[in-house]
Amino acid sequence: MGGINHLSEQYSCVGCGVQIQTENPVELGYTPASALQKEPIICQRCFRLKHYNEIQDVSLTDDDFLRILNEIGKSDALIVKIVDIFDFNGSWLPGLHRFTGKNKVLLIGNKVDLIPKSVKPNKLINWMKHEAKQLGLQPAEVFLVSAAKGLYMKEVAQAIDEYREGKNVYIVGCTNVGKSTFINRIIKEVTGEADVITTSHFPGTTLDIIEIPLSDGQVLVDTPGIINHHQMAHFVDKRDLKVITPKKEIKPKVYQLNEGQTLFFGGLGRFDYIKGGRRSFSCHFSNDLMIHRTKIENADDLYKRQAGELLTPPNKDELESFPELVRHEFTVKEGKTDIVFSGLGWVTIHEPGAVVAAYVPKGVHALIRKALI
Repeated sequence: MGGINHLSEQYSCVGCGVQIQTENPVELGYTPASALQKEPIICQRCFRLKHYNEIQDVSLTDDDFLRILNEIGKSDALIVKIVDIFDFNGSWLPGLHRFTGKNKVLLIGNKVDLIPKSVKPNKLINWMKHEAKQLGLQPAEVFLVSAAKGLYMKEVAQAIDEYREGKNVYIVGCTNVGKSTFINRIIKEVTGEADVITTSHFPGTTLDIIEIPLSDGQVLVDTPGIINHHQMAHFVDKRDLKVITPKKEIKPKVYQLNEGQTLFFGGLGRFDYIKGGRRSFSCHFSNDLMIHRTKIENADDLYKRQAGELLTPPNKDELESFPELVRHEFTVKEGKTDIVFSGLGWVTIHEPGAVVAAYVPKGVHALIRKALI
């Protein structure tokens, strides 16, 4: 191997300029030794990007992301922020408004195809405006799309072109919000081509950003997916992600509960109804997630005995490393309120006056908000 590695020191990737190495497949610049015989030499990450539109995760620190956000704040550009409408709070980038400078922000709620069709898009947009404002961001405009289904992408492509006023565009978002799918749809809308992706570096990081050329010589910049540490996705196995991530329109499940009853959402979340008389609760979760009802007094015992069995995910083999569930109590003072299990779903409470508790894995957020639906 010595000879080849010595060789590879002289090569850099034509796609992103990173130094080529043949030793460590998970580090930047990896290419299999056999590929050094080919022209042009390209790292595996760019190869996958070019041929499969696959963006490989790079191990980034939070400092890398702060540097990227700083760069964006300093440049005169349009910022397009993407959130997952089903996991609005879990996919929100906190503090983005501190970095936007004077730049306009378009807020895009992706995965609108998961929200029940009975909900009017205008209601969702108004709700997003309200929530964004509460979270410190005043977007120039708010859009709903489904990148996976291609819904409303034409309108968004037009809006981006209009709002950018001849400037560069930065696309930002957390991991798992469907950013790559969104980018690929936008490229198709703008250029009619499927693969015009090129990569380049952000100053001060070893990190590749992806620049897509626009017709007037400006670029659309895809920044790496930012990791939000309190997203449920970071606490579950890939198998579980399939269960908790909805693929199609969610069907709300309605439960009539008496005081002292509990709902388990698999083994990932728990909802206690403490007081407020008999009432109904609407649960908005992936259709594949099992909901189990019991009494509060039996709940701890049931969890001890049945986590990983009746109450899955998590699976039995993950239990050892799975964080404990932490209790958060809420008093509902207004009608039409959601109790949110970040990254999992939410329970809607229709009338004021209920006292409830939400249990989520340690490190995941539980919160109360104005009802989305």
